[in-house]
Amino acid sequence: MPAEHHLPTLLKQMAPSVHPEVFVFCCFSNGRLPEALSPVGSFHEPEGLTAIVPLRQAQALGLAFQFESRMVTLTIHSALDAVGFLARISAALASQGIACNVVSAFHHDHLFVPRDRLDDALRALDELSRSG
Repeated sequence: MPAEHHLPTLLKQMAPSVHPEVFVFCCFSNGRLPEALSPVGSFHEPEGLTAIVPLRQAQALGLAFQFESRMVTLTIHSALDAVGFLARISAALASQGIACNVVSAFHHDHLFVPRDRLDDALRALDELSRSG
């Protein structure tokens, strides 16, 4: 199925899905991941390698971490060059005081929201989806 560009369709059909695990962000200044770590995402920056990992893995390895979050995947296949989709999502979450870290992958956008604000985030996304 081709990726979606049409903003009203993206909003109406975003279909959020919540991953069951809690995730955290870790930084490795040496740019290397421990072998036992299985990140769902990573990014290289001048200060080090950021990895998004399950909380249980970070704790088991004694790693320093920040931002305990839940991953909400927007299951619509959004185009990487779609305009305005994430801006609308960010605005809806920000209006409720909900922080969000976004990872756009090839097929889907993944929102990392504070674990204690998951229900609020899902309500905001549902309202946005219904109102367009």
